Amino acid sequence: MIYFWQGKKHVVRSFCSALVFYSIIPLPQSWTVDWSRIARWASFIGLLLGFLLGLGDIFFQYCQIPDLTRSAMIVAIWVGLTGGLHLDGVMDTADGLGVGDRGSQSGSLRDRSLEVMKDSATGAFGAIAGIIILLLKTAALSEITDHVWLVLALVMSWGRWGQLFAIACYPYLREQGKGAFHKSNIQLPQDILVGSLPLLVCQGILIYLEPEFWLQWLVVLVGCAAITIATGYYFYYQLQGQTGDTYGAIVEWSEALILCLFTAIF
Repeated sequence: MIYFWQGKKHVVRSFCSALVFYSIIPLPQSWTVDWSRIARWASFIGLLLGFLLGLGDIFFQYCQIPDLTRSAMIVAIWVGLTGGLHLDGVMDTADGLGVGDRGSQSGSLRDRSLEVMKDSATGAFGAIAGIIILLLKTAALSEITDHVWLVLALVMSWGRWGQLFAIACYPYLREQGKGAFHKSNIQLPQDILVGSLPLLVCQGILIYLEPEFWLQWLVVLVGCAAITIATGYYFYYQLQGQTGDTYGAIVEWSEALILCLFTAIF
């Protein structure tokens, strides 16, 4: 019984640590003392944050705020809930990839890219990438009218699952960094399987709510998987590995492209 309770306590602390790491939601420090394997909870955090954004969207609809304005407000809260963690990764990655042509990746060019990505100052490429992400999310979200709360949960879960997949599959390029402990602590295949649960739950609810669109939901499932995996592979191809910044870029680009996928299908 004691061993069972200690095991559950470890899981709860691990989840709480992940919540504090991936969002700005505050928790008591005694709840967040287990940082090992927190990446496995990333998609669960996405599910929770997506539901919170969905509640915000329902409230703004009740206040009769126009679609485009409401979408912009949701995206602003979206960034706020994550503390801009992933958006910062988008901008740093774009600045790094903007150093030169990646067609024939050389060691020196990659090192230069990684050096630029470490710089906290945002350059032109980073600013452009950040603006594009925010515009895509706002425009696509304004076109989605049904089950927005569930779509947000699914999108945010998939984006973070893509990050988890990249952590599992690709080498980490820095000996130290904000993403290094994710790579060193991940356990396969159980962490990938655990991280897949929110995706299956959201997908199942959507099929239950709209069973006549089962074929479209199947396309969404395949499309989301393709987007998240391809996005991670793209950054691997460019840099021959991943960093904490590219992990964040995978989340943001996956979310934006999946929202666009929803507008194309529905």
